[in-house]
Amino acid sequence: MFKRIVNDIDSVFARDPAARSRLEVVLCYPGVHAVILYRISNWLWRNGIKFPGRLISYIARFLTGIEIHPGATIGHRFFIDHGMGVVIGETATIGDDVTIYHDVTLGGTSLTAGPRHPQVGNNVIIGAGAQLLGPIKIGDNARIGSNAVVVKDVDPDTTVVGIPARPVAEKTPPEIKDGHFVAYATPKDDETDPTMALLEQMRHQLEQLTGRVAELEVENADLAGSADKWENK
Repeated sequence: MFKRIVNDIDSVFARDPAARSRLEVVLCYPGVHAVILYRISNWLWRNGIKFPGRLISYIARFLTGIEIHPGATIGHRFFIDHGMGVVIGETATIGDDVTIYHDVTLGGTSLTAGPRHPQVGNNVIIGAGAQLLGPIKIGDNARIGSNAVVVKDVDPDTTVVGIPARPVAEKTPPEIKDGHFVAYATPKDDETDPTMALLEQMRHQLEQLTGRVAELEVENADLAGSADKWENK
């Protein structure tokens, strides 16, 4: 558990340029505080000491504004940036090297036994305000754009944005774009905006239709000219 906590702390430097020292990260990052307290509460939970584990998770929520159920399963080098308003449910699973921003919810949508919360793969980035609901699967290297509402599975290496979340064209792993980490998992160019992509598709179709109409007008004029010739004869 101690090694995981150290890895969690060190992972901050690769994803937040504002981090200057381990001391600063340990003392001033509520996301790190929440993860440390989660590691403790999760160990207690898994060893059958459930009430103290639940109590520690409540204390973490009170101190940081981040709510992580001690029953959730979270991998190595997990980073919550800013963090206020993050909610991670009991049956959620999160892989290694995952980054989550503030106001993100990994919520359940049913009362049935078994997995009720999202199952998140490795190297995933979830942007601020995103809502992931139900036992959906988020593939490795996926990116969830800010304020997206995700209710269906997301394929690996895929970026989704919008309400409801929809895939966009870009298929680049989240930590390999121009050689640096992509903050907030939100595309920054028009090509990865699904609305712009749809408008571009409509523009292309309109050009095709306009060209076809022009061809038909020429054909119609030729037919009208031929008809006039026959009438004159």
